[in-house]
Amino acid sequence: MTPGPLNQWAPEGRLQEVNGAQALLRTLIDNDVRVCFANPGTSEMHLVAALDSFPAMRAVLCLFEGVATGAADGYGRMNDSPAATLLHLGPGLGNGLANLHNARRAGTAVLNIVGDHAASHQSLDSPLQSDIASVAGTVSSWVGRPTRVSELGPAVVQALEVGGVTTLIVPADVSWSDGAEPAGRAPAAPIRPPNGRDLSELPAGGEPAAWILDGSALTEAGLRAADRIAQVTGARMFCPTWPARQRRGVGVPTVTPLSYRAEGVREQFAGIQHLVLVGARPPVTSFAYPGQEGRLTPSGVREHHLEGGAAALTALADRIAPGVEPRVSPALPADAPSGPLDADNWALVVSALLPEDAIVVDEAITSGMTVSARAFGGAPAHDVLGLVGLAIGQGLPLAAGAAIARPDRPVVCLEADGSAMYTLSALWTHARENLDITTIILNNRAYAILRAELTRVGADAAGPSTASMMNLDGPDLDFVSLSEGMGVPATRATTVAELAAQFKAATASPGPHLIEAILTGEHVQDVQTPIEPLA
Repeated sequence: MTPGPLNQWAPEGRLQEVNGAQALLRTLIDNDVRVCFANPGTSEMHLVAALDSFPAMRAVLCLFEGVATGAADGYGRMNDSPAATLLHLGPGLGNGLANLHNARRAGTAVLNIVGDHAASHQSLDSPLQSDIASVAGTVSSWVGRPTRVSELGPAVVQALEVGGVTTLIVPADVSWSDGAEPAGRAPAAPIRPPNGRDLSELPAGGEPAAWILDGSALTEAGLRAADRIAQVTGARMFCPTWPARQRRGVGVPTVTPLSYRAEGVREQFAGIQHLVLVGARPPVTSFAYPGQEGRLTPSGVREHHLEGGAAALTALADRIAPGVEPRVSPALPADAPSGPLDADNWALVVSALLPEDAIVVDEAITSGMTVSARAFGGAPAHDVLGLVGLAIGQGLPLAAGAAIARPDRPVVCLEADGSAMYTLSALWTHARENLDITTIILNNRAYAILRAELTRVGADAAGPSTASMMNLDGPDLDFVSLSEGMGVPATRATTVAELAAQFKAATASPGPHLIEAILTGEHVQDVQTPIEPLA
């Protein structure tokens, strides 16, 4: 690899009296980590100062650490190499934990670089002193803390080799000390072939089965193979309620999301004798409910695990369904709804006008739970990124990372009003980086899903204090003003016609836009009937 622009690098690529911060950045670049989402402080200033010497590293400033970590997740889901975050001490890492939880559940590779006090300062118990390693351990597959500058480059390589969410704690004196060297590249991860033993044990037909697809099984190749298998076995094909990443739309086989509600999953699994998990976890309820079982695999049903994702599905399809063509989704009918916007019709408008090969970030929560998958199945082919970890506040940051990873593709962010407020400052980053993101805020002025959950857990009090905890009014949130105040042009839609006109105009003009869609009524039921595959 060509040496960086620093004059301290000799022609053979070795460092001469370069500090730890410079060696860290060079090691990241040598390992194809070219984007860093940052909210730094004093302990990270040597890393910030080194950025000008490394133009290959794109530093993206975020106004809140949860935006930085969510953006790194979005970048990683859409890119073959991870992004880094740069966070300030333990409190900064703590502010980013919710979206690191989402990244961990999604299986995304994110390298957190967290500054720490210099060794000489540790014993003073200064105001920001904390146990960073313990905080990091809650979400990280690997945590490292080099104490000498010579350990820094190898620690970066080790973190990248481990993969997933990793955290590198960098004391300030390690950053500013001289004598460091970059550490080269991490070894490539081994490629494992499909598990042939599992293939031979899978049910081939005759006994009712449900399959849950996740990971690479939700790519177009995986879905095409899964549909061929479904045709010859009669198996029912499902995916998680909110997958980390899924290919969807016209020309792609359909798959039914698992119901969010336990009773819905039990309907979906009625009569099955086998459950096949392809890159997926066994299904469980998101929460405990009084008197209800949390495991959703029916009693007596045999569980099978198919390793290898899309490659394993393709191998099985070629063996048991040779010559069978997959059934794919047709385009939506041309006629569109009319009248005021509500929780059912907004998705039909957006899906009909969705740009080709868009990236759809879905944090619509209640407003999208029952309608998004069905409506968007007939949209132009696209990738959807879901709220796999259920920690809200993901949507706007995730969209930023996805847009930076794939600037050639438009991003559409479907965002609930309550969750938008968690990380609203991401809009400033959308504007500052001039990202091609159209955000639709689905505003029903309520935490509508919590109203439903209140009854489901048996705590259905109806007093004014309880009601006030579920409503987002008094005052109403004005997302148009909030968005424009952060540099993102915004409009408000109350009817189908207004949303259609505004969405069409926004997606036709590159750059960030926001539409506040005012929804009438609520839709909190979860009736996920099978999405029929159509030829």
